[in-house]
Amino acid sequence: MSRTFYVTTPIYYVNAQPHIGHAYTTVIGDFLKRFHELDGADVYYLTGTDEHGEKIYQAAKDHGLPPLQFCDEISKRFAEAWNVLGITNDDFIRTTEDRHKKVVNHILKTVYDRGEIYYDEYEGLYCVGCERFMTEKELVDGACADHQQPPEKRREGNYFFRMEKYREWLRGHIDDNPNFIRPLGYRNEVLGMLNEPIGDLSISRPKDRVPWGIELPWDNKHVTYVWFDALINYISAMDFPKGEKFSRFWPNAHHLIGKDILKAHAVFWPTMLRAAGLPVYQSLNVGGFLMGSDGQKMSKTLGNVVDPFELTKAYGSDAVRYYLLKDTVFGQDSAVGEAMLTTRYNADLANDLGNLLSRVRALLLRHFDGIIPKGIQEQADQEIIDTGVGLLSRVRQLVDGLRFFQALEEVMAFVRLLNRYFNDEAPWKLAKDPESRTRLATVLYNVAEGLRITSVLLEPAMPNKARQVRIDLGLGDYTFADVVSWGGVAAGTEIPKNTEILFPKHESESSSSKEDVPDNVIKTKKRKDQKEMVDEISFDDFSRIDLRVARVIEAEKVEGADKLLKLRVDVGVNQRTVVSGIAPWYKPEDLAERRVILVSNLKPAKLRGIVSQGMILAAEGRDGNVELIEPGDSLPIGAQVR
Repeated sequence: MSRTFYVTTPIYYVNAQPHIGHAYTTVIGDFLKRFHELDGADVYYLTGTDEHGEKIYQAAKDHGLPPLQFCDEISKRFAEAWNVLGITNDDFIRTTEDRHKKVVNHILKTVYDRGEIYYDEYEGLYCVGCERFMTEKELVDGACADHQQPPEKRREGNYFFRMEKYREWLRGHIDDNPNFIRPLGYRNEVLGMLNEPIGDLSISRPKDRVPWGIELPWDNKHVTYVWFDALINYISAMDFPKGEKFSRFWPNAHHLIGKDILKAHAVFWPTMLRAAGLPVYQSLNVGGFLMGSDGQKMSKTLGNVVDPFELTKAYGSDAVRYYLLKDTVFGQDSAVGEAMLTTRYNADLANDLGNLLSRVRALLLRHFDGIIPKGIQEQADQEIIDTGVGLLSRVRQLVDGLRFFQALEEVMAFVRLLNRYFNDEAPWKLAKDPESRTRLATVLYNVAEGLRITSVLLEPAMPNKARQVRIDLGLGDYTFADVVSWGGVAAGTEIPKNTEILFPKHESESSSSKEDVPDNVIKTKKRKDQKEMVDEISFDDFSRIDLRVARVIEAEKVEGADKLLKLRVDVGVNQRTVVSGIAPWYKPEDLAERRVILVSNLKPAKLRGIVSQGMILAAEGRDGNVELIEPGDSLPIGAQVR
């Protein structure tokens, strides 16, 4: 029987639209699902919506809708949102479904028949936002810490669950299972709660006050408290009690939640399961809050709200997923914002990963007709080989410890190592020496193989772009079992001739307008007398010219023009189209990966219907021969020429 892994998000309350916090937890759940599937596990991933309770009833009234219709509309938006982010949940549970109601009734009746539920009248402080009674100790300056509102004083008859009875058992279970609640700080917080009596839990509301909920099976004048109802979703989606999914997946159940619902999941839920005679989950994994880029709680008034779906439109789902995993520390509050996303996107994805893929493809197409050659390994290759084959074990350990950002950093550190290896070996120089062809083949093979391993390990975070890396190298799908040894790329594999840029450069709104100006093509003006100079210009005139080191990504002939080539060049902050009159001296296939000097702030010009965005510098000899001015390899792409 294969290893199983069951991962859940909280079911999201439908009194509001999906937001960045919901997206964050759901992306983590999807990452874990894909990761463990690639690692050979049988995985089940659950998310959904919580649709009962006083707040939902009131929200529906405020919108002039019947409660179920209101829930239908909001729940649909959550399902649509997850589709936008590429979420691959196996189930989407709604607490208004009959399958869920049946299991809630079953659990209630079981716990009631065991004598663990009783009726009593209770007077206390009730937070409408939390939908529960609170103690004085839980208040901060007389108000609920989460909702900043003072609770109402209420007295009513309710049914109570004997939760206090299970306090010592729960303390012992947490002590005996160090990974039951993670990270450690939240484990300690729960143990602190259990140091003092927790009391019994009110698990019903009078139907004449809260008509929207699941009726108690023994008293139809009461509906089930929303938390006792909602938590059961984790097993109602498993076809409990007789479903095969429950027996298969529940023994390895892992919950993902936000810290604001810690008590319900760490205290209410395990004691409910214990009282029903059921095993508890394996681990509760608690995330922090996502804050605005200013480090403050997101607020429309402050203007620091981050809309994950608008970001997805601009950057693509894979980039947003990667950013949320890479720039946050699970369990801690983390600041997020578009400017930070742009920086991460350009540095990691466009520059390090996308640029490397583009460079190795260009050389394979130019020097090996798009066929990945066989390499002959040397001592100089051993570091990347050892790093590549050892990567999975390090990544697996970090993911198991919820260190998602570190796991991705391990992979990207390998990408940077591949870039250094590529630059140190300088395959564009090897290509000029026929005696170095074998070494050229080895270098290109190793980079392709390194990118294969990288793509597999990045797939849980960026499923579409990771697969695109392999498609661009003529490769198929792999699992983690395929990345523990070097040589997975078969020599003779043919790469596709044409592909789109993996990660086009993005500019933040704060980028200078100068970077937005496109580029063109320049060569020195032909002169009869090579010693003759043009009129003098001032230093101020010269300082207005922005010269940049650029790299030619690809080149092609301009239809109907004998002298023109259309180039796509990388300028570091973006990629541009340049039309150059160098066709008499250069073939398109000779230009890929060449470094050139670009006049980056030249006003765009249209040539043969193509907008040319800058000029490339070249020099003309006495014989009329034109040569491109090529900067040294040590200069980074985008460096300013002074």
